[in-house]
Amino acid sequence: MGKIVVAGIGPGSFEDMTPRARHAIESAQVVAGYKTYIGLIEPLLEGKEVIGTGMTQEVDRCRAAVEAAASGKDTVVVSSGDSGVYGMAGLVLELVLQLPKEQRPEWGGVVAGVSAVNAAASILGAPLMHDFAVISLSDWMTPWELIKKRAALAGEGDFVIALYNPKSRHRPDYIFEIQKILLQHRSPDTPVGIVTSASRAQEQAVLSDLGHFTEEEIGMFSMVIIGNSNTYVQDGYMITPRGYKIAGE
Repeated sequence: MGKIVVAGIGPGSFEDMTPRARHAIESAQVVAGYKTYIGLIEPLLEGKEVIGTGMTQEVDRCRAAVEAAASGKDTVVVSSGDSGVYGMAGLVLELVLQLPKEQRPEWGGVVAGVSAVNAAASILGAPLMHDFAVISLSDWMTPWELIKKRAALAGEGDFVIALYNPKSRHRPDYIFEIQKILLQHRSPDTPVGIVTSASRAQEQAVLSDLGHFTEEEIGMFSMVIIGNSNTYVQDGYMITPRGYKIAGE
């Protein structure tokens, strides 16, 4: 049996990839991943078998990776950011555990990576210094009504809220519904940061507020971070105070 590892490659640049993730890729005979993410690590793939598929083909891709490892090939499945945050870690592990024990490849574990929310927050300043909730607006596998309920409860609880998958061609209006929900719980001037393609060549960041952030350009590669009632912006930086007492204040 070969070994299978699930690795988070970080948000985009090699500088944000952990040494452990890079080692997992370089050591593997087979690398599997979404085609866009495979493209981000192309310099590491020479001489390797690559299993690259498109969006919505996650199960087929991960099953092929498990089969490759079970056949004796050391395999790594890559996800952007952290493979345990909206990544492939759970699916790969489920597929491995479905097999009879004598047919399972060696489980090499999950290699944590820098998630998109961490990368986006670092670009904006320090917006995640207190309790926060992470919500995906993709209703591909989660009912929209449940997503709205989670957003409402996070708003009521005054969490900083980070939105993954905030907008796409198939659901261009969801972000406006979330905006309306959150405006029921916090002020329109609540700071909002939008980071697109964090850590990649196309990186862009903009600061806005809850009342107007939907007027900005937002897409599938954007991360939206909505502050809590104490979040503020100063000199172009978004800050959520942790509560430390600073001398002179």
